[in-house]
Amino acid sequence: MGFETQDVERKVLSILKILSDSQEPQGARVIAQRLKDYGVELGERAVRYHLQLTDERGLTRLAGRDGRLLTEQGMEEVRSALVKYKVGFAISRIELLAFRTDFDFEKRRGLIPANVSFFPREKFKEALQAMRPAFEAGLCVSDLVAVASEGEKLGEFVVPKGMTGLATVCSIVINGSLLKAGVPMDSRFGGILQIRNRKPFRFVELIQYAGSSLDPSEVFIRARMTSVGEAAKRGEGKILANFREIPALCRGIAEKVVAGLREADLGGLLVMGNTSEPVCETPVELNRIGMILLGGMNPVAAAEEAGVEAENHGMSTIMEYGDLIKFQEL
Repeated sequence: MGFETQDVERKVLSILKILSDSQEPQGARVIAQRLKDYGVELGERAVRYHLQLTDERGLTRLAGRDGRLLTEQGMEEVRSALVKYKVGFAISRIELLAFRTDFDFEKRRGLIPANVSFFPREKFKEALQAMRPAFEAGLCVSDLVAVASEGEKLGEFVVPKGMTGLATVCSIVINGSLLKAGVPMDSRFGGILQIRNRKPFRFVELIQYAGSSLDPSEVFIRARMTSVGEAAKRGEGKILANFREIPALCRGIAEKVVAGLREADLGGLLVMGNTSEPVCETPVELNRIGMILLGGMNPVAAAEEAGVEAENHGMSTIMEYGDLIKFQEL
């Protein structure tokens, strides 16, 4: 990248990542606030200094009063540069979204984590038809969704031109709810779970969050490695799922939290194992309990299987629970 120190590189990459997550120009004040989510403390003046560096190198450009957008070169930099800083980025996103989740299942209000997918506007009805079986079969965290048209917002995302946006509930809602209840959760990996006779059988593909710069679900969907549609219709197939662990002593609290979420139409828990026993052929640490959570983007994977491609942003934002509607209402 050509910057002088690793510390400056890390700060610049964080700024570029914030800009890449927005289709609207972002000013120094907003960027400084968002940087705190990445553990970077920079004041507005310091952010402006770093933006001058990125402007000089052609990574950003002015757009409107004090706002910046990424250039094509800047987008490429975010995609490919500084891999050593992005390793483990997936686990960081999980921890960040879990911390930002403040949903109260008793009062039915608060922020919950979401995935965002953008479909070509003319293909959206076709996508809905392809996703319907997955929602009806319960192969999702929740049947609550949000839809937005071109120029409207879903969480922190603005829907691009010619697209329709769909937000689905992310399984991190369980992480966040357990965190608020005092239960530490170890997010180990995302994977492809084989379904037999409508029951979870075993993981056939795994990506560790701690060693990944990408959301495993995005990777698996892009590679067309799922058969969510078949799993929904015939009970035989491969779906997106995540593996977590919690201390065995926390089982009672975890069960209470999961039950409360379920009453609020927020599910996601597929299996909770026994202490120190493998779950779906996956080993579990001593005095811990393994949990398998459904991937929130399974319906989107079903649409991709049917030939309707989407631009996916897994584990990407938070939304107000009250802004969601039932999928059946679409």
